[in-house]
Amino acid sequence: MQYLTHTLSNGLRIVHKPDPSPVSYCGLAINVGTRDELPHEHGMAHFIEHLIFKGTSHRKSWHIITSMEEVGGELNAYTTKEETFLYSVFLERYFEKAIGLVSDMAANSIFPEKETIKETDIVLDEIESYNDSPSDLIFDEIEEILFDEYAIGRNILGSVDSLKNFTHKDIVEFHHRNYTADRMVFFSLGNTDFKKIVRLAEKHLSGIPAGSAPLIRQLPELYKPQSKKANRDTHQTHYILGNRAYTLHHPDRIALHLLNNILGGPGMNSMLNLSLRERSGLVYNVESNFAPYTDTGALTIYFGSDPKNMNRCARLIEKELSRLREAPLTSNFVEKAKKQLLGQMTIATESKENLALSLGRSILHFNRFDSIEESAEKLKLITPEKLQQIAQEVFAPELLSKLIYTE
Repeated sequence: MQYLTHTLSNGLRIVHKPDPSPVSYCGLAINVGTRDELPHEHGMAHFIEHLIFKGTSHRKSWHIITSMEEVGGELNAYTTKEETFLYSVFLERYFEKAIGLVSDMAANSIFPEKETIKETDIVLDEIESYNDSPSDLIFDEIEEILFDEYAIGRNILGSVDSLKNFTHKDIVEFHHRNYTADRMVFFSLGNTDFKKIVRLAEKHLSGIPAGSAPLIRQLPELYKPQSKKANRDTHQTHYILGNRAYTLHHPDRIALHLLNNILGGPGMNSMLNLSLRERSGLVYNVESNFAPYTDTGALTIYFGSDPKNMNRCARLIEKELSRLREAPLTSNFVEKAKKQLLGQMTIATESKENLALSLGRSILHFNRFDSIEESAEKLKLITPEKLQQIAQEVFAPELLSKLIYTE
């Protein structure tokens, strides 16, 4: 995977992957998310992601939202527990337009009061919409259980009370504290010459303050599994299991990705899909997910079913988990699973937008980006015995928390 890097004098890193397509991608990966909020700032990272579209010292809101659209491009942003992404998709000849807009939004947003009031109502509506979707909400609530009382466990959107109490001073202080060059990576994918990219980055990004405060994230303490039930207005029962899992930097992270793919990944041949849906006809959706963070991680197993089938589904899941814990999978099975995961990863890189975002995130956290060939070499080293060992650690029954939504 050929890519080029450069670091500006303020510490902001630049990464570019050459691509002959007439369509280009560029943006900022910023090392700030929900877990970097102080207690009174719950939802602030996501709220600022909205507000940076609402005006800068150089551009009005209407200019920001139409600037790339009027030349056929797109402008987008999103927030995670640990990152904020701001990026644009455009025809290559508009590269300077895109980098100028993205850098202005990140560095010079002014958070006008009128726009802040309007956007508060929009995010409050987003929260209510999310609360109406139990199959989404349950994933946030299981992480609140896994990381009890820690910012990493809080949902990204914030709460009604926290949003209504944000002041202009709170917003400005969060932005100044976190939108600094040492926490940013400018990523680019396209046909623009790298020397031009560096020159334009120096013009538009070198004025961003370097930042001096170290990024300190509170590490969750000892985990205590819990089981909870909640009443929701839903015709289905929603059921989720969870445990803390490996970090982004754990040596067995790739192996856990493989194990998760085998258990309940997107393939119709996953163990859980074959057991609960194909053989038993009990669910429409069953899945497992692995979310690694910088210093912890979460593994979840979810299904939605008719209430009368819940216990049977739970028993079938435990049967599959026991199978993974009690004996190694066959070498032939594991080799096929490696081919499947590698194929999925390779196909995912065909989405240039996906690839550009992955490039930014990887440089942000690892300062490198693995090629498919390098990933394949790491997969080769994973043995059936290693997968069994991981299953015994992550799927130990006494470590699994449980959350159930019922009528």
